[in-house]
Amino acid sequence: MAHPVVHFEIGIRDSEKSIAFYRDLFGWDVQDAGPDYWLVSPGNGGIGGGLMRGREDIPPYVTVYVAVDDLQPSLDRVVELGGEVLVGPTPIPDMGSFALFRDPDGNVIGIIQQ
Repeated sequence: MAHPVVHFEIGIRDSEKSIAFYRDLFGWDVQDAGPDYWLVSPGNGGIGGGLMRGREDIPPYVTVYVAVDDLQPSLDRVVELGGEVLVGPTPIPDMGSFALFRDPDGNVIGIIQQ
């Protein structure tokens, strides 16, 4: 796969309840990674991810992040193909950058440049 899914994110409201739920259900190792964000290590060779406490105006969600070589050309192509850029290139300290877009069906997808 030229551009693999490399990260997932689950939007949560009640962090204690949600972290316990995913730990107990799947045995995920969940570690605090900053304000309102927890990194997930599945420990079985699957991709890692995160749990993010959302604001009240954002409903719970699940998003995948796809690896790309360069964010801006990818976002330009999103628009050409009928999608919408939601979050432009945004740095992630010591990791790279990410962006979010909505596909023509309304799905929110992330892209990440490491």
